[in-house]
Amino acid sequence: MPGEPQRTFYLETFGCQMNVHDSEKVIGTLMSQGYRQVSTVEDADLILYNTCSIRDKAEQKVFHRLADYKKLQAQGKKFGVLGCVAQQEGEKIFERAPHVSMVCGSASYRNLPKMLVQIEAGKQRVTGLDDRKTDECFETEFTARTNPHRGYITIIEGCDKFCAYCVVPFTRGKERSRTSDSVLAEARQMADLGYTEVQLLGQNVNSYKDPAGKKSFAELLAAVAETPGIKRVRFTTSHPRDFGRDIVEAIESVPTLCDHVHLPVQSGSTRVLHAMQRLYNREQYLERIAWMKSAKREISITTDVIVGFPGETEADFEETLSLLDEVGYDGIFAFKYSPRPNTPALHLADPISDQEKSRRLAVLQDKQKQIQMHRNQRHVGQTVEVMVEGKNELRGQWVGRSSQNKVLNFTVQPGGPYPAIGGYARVRTTTSFPNSLLGEMVV
Repeated sequence: MPGEPQRTFYLETFGCQMNVHDSEKVIGTLMSQGYRQVSTVEDADLILYNTCSIRDKAEQKVFHRLADYKKLQAQGKKFGVLGCVAQQEGEKIFERAPHVSMVCGSASYRNLPKMLVQIEAGKQRVTGLDDRKTDECFETEFTARTNPHRGYITIIEGCDKFCAYCVVPFTRGKERSRTSDSVLAEARQMADLGYTEVQLLGQNVNSYKDPAGKKSFAELLAAVAETPGIKRVRFTTSHPRDFGRDIVEAIESVPTLCDHVHLPVQSGSTRVLHAMQRLYNREQYLERIAWMKSAKREISITTDVIVGFPGETEADFEETLSLLDEVGYDGIFAFKYSPRPNTPALHLADPISDQEKSRRLAVLQDKQKQIQMHRNQRHVGQTVEVMVEGKNELRGQWVGRSSQNKVLNFTVQPGGPYPAIGGYARVRTTTSFPNSLLGEMVV
């Protein structure tokens, strides 16, 4: 109504890129309902947390944050928990944090407008908790993109893989894909808005199945990459079970498809992979690696590894270490196994002590550091194109990222010309480090 103060909201995001992009869509939805985003909880009427439950630490962080800000309830502020913890814990959140008014799982975001109306009408507790039966994706024309140069497009939501350690199939629902036409329309819209880099997202992005039956995942990749104005296309995260040779062929044939694949392995032991219910063995995984290594373009390969899964022996762990040597990853994300609610692994015997998990993690990370030191040396002397992401004023260096997803810090000759953030620059690599490269801009 005229004269009414505009309602404000604060949103904090925990977790993966899917959550980051979900938050962009949630922010856009709230703004379309007349809300204004603010940067502090003190200025907000509605305080929202978009949550992650992949690991226990992420989940606990949310409840600590809720406890910290409980005192603000006296000022009339409302609180909402969104995302994976919301779906996992459901209405139990109201018992654990009674000052929370809204609990909404990621499969229910399309219901946010009517949930907001209920809260504004004075309802104390509002829930949106769709189960695995939902067939709907969260598509909105109101996405508030936070990066003006690189944009995300979710092409598939949910997961049907049911790995023994993972809560995602329970928190994000079953796999449901958008039509290729809607994905391509969003890519064109992003190009028209000036975006040059697009990243396709999904829990298992390569499990994509076009509801209209028009395009396979590899064909969709190529079609997005051929959108006029788009210079780079990335995709994450792939599942080895659904990783086909046609994906490699697409990367080979379409230059705008980035030459980087993130292919989580989790363990190098077939026995542990079976216990994890990963749906492939070591040999099948290495077959997919071989496809990439024989590609006409060099493809950078990264992965995820879990150490200390219940029953993982020292011999199993050694197999993971040997896999690092055999593949030669350009980067890994490694984690200690964390028991999660509702997952089959909760019932497995022979849990491994946290001390032993920490030891294995340290050994794994040290080995990978040595591998990355060696592998990054091959880039010295090369000239590559980077997207410029910012400037480190303290060091007087610009920060860019290559098509292979390598971070390249670089200097510019005195007097410029200076690169534009969001633009592209050619950089000659002069020095390599385990996690980054150093170079000079080539004019």
